[in-house]
Amino acid sequence: MRTNIFTRTLLATATTVALAAGSLAAAGTSFAAPATAHPAAATEAVTPQAVNNLGLNASEAKKVQRWLKTYWNYRNSIDGKLGTNSWKAFQRCLKKYWGYTGPIDGIVGKGTIKALQRLLKDSYGYRGPIDGIAGSGTKAAFKRFANAH
Repeated sequence: MRTNIFTRTLLATATTVALAAGSLAAAGTSFAAPATAHPAAATEAVTPQAVNNLGLNASEAKKVQRWLKTYWNYRNSIDGKLGTNSWKAFQRCLKKYWGYTGPIDGIVGKGTIKALQRLLKDSYGYRGPIDGIAGSGTKAAFKRFANAH
């Protein structure tokens, strides 16, 4: 009888250890293995969710969002986070007046920054090159823009 109980206990323990080891091994490989392609994902639009305040704090970003809401059809919350919809509204302004030629997609890329630099050079003390790089001069001028609105 004792041999039977000992055998069952040993078997249960060995099974538990094997399952745990297998789960850990699978967990480790799940991170290393490439994701499988899903056909539906390939046809869906990519929506960037990143927030890019370009050095503004939340209070300054809210000022920009209020300006965008007043003049450029921004319809989302005034939350101090310049996300996709904030930048889409800003791109509408940049396209109309500051030479932005890219899509209205809310992505803060080189084209968006170049157009923003043109605006900032015109009225907010930006003195750097129109290079599409949001360096310290661009960010400082963008702060002046935000605080003016």
